[in-house]
Amino acid sequence: MQRKGLRSLCFSTKPPSSFSVSHSPSPSRRLSDAAMERSIGEAETMIMKWNPEASTFAKVTSLFYENRGEARDFINSVAELQKAMHFLDKEDPQSEKLVRSQKLMEIAMKRLQKEFYQILSMNRAYLDPESVSARSSLTSTRSSMSDYDDDNGSEEEIRIAGESVTEVEQVSAAVMADLRLIAESMISTGYGKECVKIYKTIRKSIVDEGIYRLGVERVSNSKTHKMDRELIELKTKNWLSAVKIAVKTLFNGERILCDHVFAASDTIRESCFADITKEGAQILFGFPELAVKNKKNSPEKVFRMLDMYTAISENWPEIESIFSFESTSAVLSQAITALVKLGESVRTMVADYESAIQKDKSKLPVPGGGVHHLTVAFMSYLSRLGDYSSILPDILSYSPLPEKSSIPESYFDYSSNSDGSPKQAISLRFAWLILVLLCKLDSKAAHYKDISLAYLFLANNLQHVVDKVRKSNIKYLLGDDWISKQEAKVKQFASSYEGLAWGSVMESLRRDPTAGMSAEEVKECLRRFNRALEQAYLKQSGCVVDDSNLRQQIKLSITRKVVEAYREFYHTQRVEAWRGDRHLVRFAPQDVRNYLSDLFFGTEEAGSSTLPSRLRSP
Repeated sequence: MQRKGLRSLCFSTKPPSSFSVSHSPSPSRRLSDAAMERSIGEAETMIMKWNPEASTFAKVTSLFYENRGEARDFINSVAELQKAMHFLDKEDPQSEKLVRSQKLMEIAMKRLQKEFYQILSMNRAYLDPESVSARSSLTSTRSSMSDYDDDNGSEEEIRIAGESVTEVEQVSAAVMADLRLIAESMISTGYGKECVKIYKTIRKSIVDEGIYRLGVERVSNSKTHKMDRELIELKTKNWLSAVKIAVKTLFNGERILCDHVFAASDTIRESCFADITKEGAQILFGFPELAVKNKKNSPEKVFRMLDMYTAISENWPEIESIFSFESTSAVLSQAITALVKLGESVRTMVADYESAIQKDKSKLPVPGGGVHHLTVAFMSYLSRLGDYSSILPDILSYSPLPEKSSIPESYFDYSSNSDGSPKQAISLRFAWLILVLLCKLDSKAAHYKDISLAYLFLANNLQHVVDKVRKSNIKYLLGDDWISKQEAKVKQFASSYEGLAWGSVMESLRRDPTAGMSAEEVKECLRRFNRALEQAYLKQSGCVVDDSNLRQQIKLSITRKVVEAYREFYHTQRVEAWRGDRHLVRFAPQDVRNYLSDLFFGTEEAGSSTLPSRLRSP
């Protein structure tokens, strides 16, 4: 159907300021008429050759696939026809030639619409975002339609580019060049709306399919609330795998393609990109907010929230660049909202975890003074939290910090970490969280009836804390000075344990072993030592020291104090002379060393009311 009037983008319809009829055209006017007639004739020959309604060949054959050189000639013919139409509109708006030219333009545009659709549809594999992203550096070389004025130059450009890209990327470059050529021709002749409609329809379906294949789909609030923990965890993992690909490949590739194909019009490329990607991007960046709203919490959930926060933060420069148009500002707002909601969720969950530690009411002592399950769980939680130290300042710095007076300077030197930086705030936060745990452990130590076990319990648990801090990123937050202070406390606890648990054994020999003693005094000293060693071993045989270094340190200290004193007494007082009396001389010095070496493993005989058979009186 013939269009009413001429396209506004094609040429101006403003009537000429003056018009006169000349019965004798000037030679230059006759020359222009001849050139115009020749241009229209040549354009008509080319356009009608590829008119789908004029021949079966034109109907079933793709112009750009059949002969890219002739395709460029077709585009040039359209440009020449447009120039002729401008001339006719200025000289004689009622000319039959102008009507004829307009009909030819309609046929040409239908042909280009068909080609544009076919190229987009048939080359999806070469226009996938990954291929487009990979060759993004080539797009800058296609700056205008003039690239195609020199046929040999265009082919040479593609040949050179092909030396650095794969075959797929070469095809992708050629296809993108054809799309841009058609788009610029259709836009310049006033048919941009038809071109854009085709582009948006096809490309949006590709982006939407890409988002779906990445495992991201629109989920309503009501469905999110009903999801069980396993399902929301699965969807979160899918999202984490998808977000980087979606940003760096899917959306970035689409932005590159839009910018290239519609380089002739900033308005059109913005409109196309926004309409194609906005929905998929908002689904992608809307998921974290939905995940936050799911109330099925667990200690693990905070790490998923942090993973999502990290994923958006790390890709933020690309997100901001890709969606820089005003029409895609809603996408940026959605991503920012996701960061805000994730940050709020993390702060709430960390506060809840701290509160749960403070409210723990378990009173059952850990057998053997070992590491409490609360310590293991808390330090595992805190160590993993430390893995996010790069983003935690952005999140936890909004939480109220503990009062300076609530943290003893002997525990954490607040003054040397008071520069007010986000890192300082996080360091203080971690120090506070560990202090909450240590205070809770102090209260649990009070449940031991044997005070020596209470000190061993404190030594074991503080050693576990120090070990976890040293092996995680928390060491960079708390510093070497903090670690050294806590290690000193571990030694203090261990020393207190030794004095209370083994003091009676040491006291049984506490006199000058070289001084002269009567036989009865030596026998009494032996009985006292045997009795003290039996009682101490009976109590301590069930003790546990999980850390091998701490276990070795305690053993060496006890051995040095007990065995060395006993050896000196044994040899000075010639105790070996009575070895035949097993009721009296039950241990040689090496026996005592061997027995002590079995301590702190929590043996099966731990807690037994009797000694192991090898230590019982015969």
